[in-house]
Amino acid sequence: MRSRRLALTALAVAALAVTATACGPENSDAAAPASSPAVTTSPSVAATTAAKPSETAKPSGATKPAASASGQAAGSCGAKDLVLTAKAESQAGGYILIAAKAKPGVTCTLPARPPVIAFGSGGIEASKAEQGVSQPIKLSGSDTAYAGVMTKTTKDNQAVQFTDIIVGIGNPDPDPVSLPIGPTNVDKPIVTNWHNLPENAVPVH
Repeated sequence: MRSRRLALTALAVAALAVTATACGPENSDAAAPASSPAVTTSPSVAATTAAKPSETAKPSGATKPAASASGQAAGSCGAKDLVLTAKAESQAGGYILIAAKAKPGVTCTLPARPPVIAFGSGGIEASKAEQGVSQPIKLSGSDTAYAGVMTKTTKDNQAVQFTDIIVGIGNPDPDPVSLPIGPTNVDKPIVTNWHNLPENAVPVH
């Protein structure tokens, strides 16, 4: 019995020694550095995070002016930039007067060459009526340019009849315009350059 009591007492003393060692001041000092970095670094992280919104709050390109509609349309005219009309005239044996105005808000320039004139899906195109080179014409607001089309330059009765004329500005124009002209005989048509005055756009063959 005495030897059994001595054994139990020795076990109790050993347990107390282990507990004292685990809770001693050395272990408490070692635990402190592990937690201190989290405490000291979190304010700097928060400061860095708080600084980012102020740096990114500036909208990119905020000072760039928006492009105006007239600025986008400036340059060479296309048929889609214009209001085009066709009118039959009796002078010089009869011809079609094409008038062109810039659409509202558009400023563009007609090139120094005739419009592209065609008839039907067969692609009967008008040739140049003038050998000289005209000047570019700037269109804006009420400015108007004129071109004349003689639809038949032959003397015989051979012709193909069309009721519409196709007008383009560039060659090719991606957006040509089809204008009604009524039943019209077409054979080897010609077209003048663009002019500021309608009387200068009378085709002569």
